[in-house]
Amino acid sequence: MRKRERHNALLQLITKEPIGNQAILASRLSEAGFAVTQASVSRDLDELGIVKANGAYSLPRRKAEPVSDLGVVTFDTAGECLIVGSCASGLASAITVRIDADKIGEIVGTIAGDDTIFIAIKNADDQAVVLRLLGEKFGQNGVST
Repeated sequence: MRKRERHNALLQLITKEPIGNQAILASRLSEAGFAVTQASVSRDLDELGIVKANGAYSLPRRKAEPVSDLGVVTFDTAGECLIVGSCASGLASAITVRIDADKIGEIVGTIAGDDTIFIAIKNADDQAVVLRLLGEKFGQNGVST
């Protein structure tokens, strides 16, 4: 669980400001209460697929696919009580942490893979509500039905 929180914090740091080296990332994560080393930051960057472009770390971009600043590509329905999210490789866990943090009452639970998120919904009526909330959180371009 702590690793997921650290990954989420790391994603927030690189999306808020340009950071160009791992020592600064490690320092910022330490300030946020995470016990990290340069080596653990390096592993986290690799696991999340974060790349360095123009001197600063950033989320990877897939060609020809709409990707929000959090890496979300799409959310789509699967049956009446399931939503499936697709995102950039390595980001599903961090995105799921953000969804869980919102404590959306209509969501029963979430599961994260590498680039796929499963969201279980209480009932069919709540599915549209959750899709709308995800659209607000991650951008309307990230939601399809």
